[in-house]
Amino acid sequence: MELGEQVRSKDIALVALFAAIMVVLGFFPLIELPLVPAPFTAQTLGVMLAGSVLGARRGGSAILLFVVLVAIGLPVLPGGRGGLGVIMGVTGGFVLAYPVGAFVVGLLTELCWRRYNLALALLCNAVGGALVLYAIGIPWMAVVGGLPLGRAFTGSVVFLPGDAAKVVVASLAAVAVRRAYPLVEPRERAGA
Repeated sequence: MELGEQVRSKDIALVALFAAIMVVLGFFPLIELPLVPAPFTAQTLGVMLAGSVLGARRGGSAILLFVVLVAIGLPVLPGGRGGLGVIMGVTGGFVLAYPVGAFVVGLLTELCWRRYNLALALLCNAVGGALVLYAIGIPWMAVVGGLPLGRAFTGSVVFLPGDAAKVVVASLAAVAVRRAYPLVEPRERAGA
């Protein structure tokens, strides 16, 4: 086996592993929250972990694979949900935002990799794993759910404490993985 084949095999295994982690996080029960039709789930933790541990390309690919599993109807979302009906429903924007969020977390992590620490991990995970998901998911929820955009945004405030906790957990894990078994390749900034 050549080095290129070994790297590809490793990449495929890591992508599949993190897609499986997303499925496992779907076993945690969903928590219905007041004010918004979207539930609180553990799967956004998987989005952050995939990006911060695997980097942009592999992390985004892992979560994209998970979204494909959802789209073809496998019951991998909390509550045994899956299928195009979920994707086209009020929470579909969040599900479709998952790969984008993982990619952004991974890209920011790669850009910060040489000086990556807990503070930078918190920033990378908060931007990609929370803000990106909100930026895509909340407007989608407003349009599909027939909610005024302002109400969708203010109603989503209930997600902040749980998402903040997930940002901390993902960041602590990412820093620990970086020290023990770094998987991310640093990315050079343009013009650097």
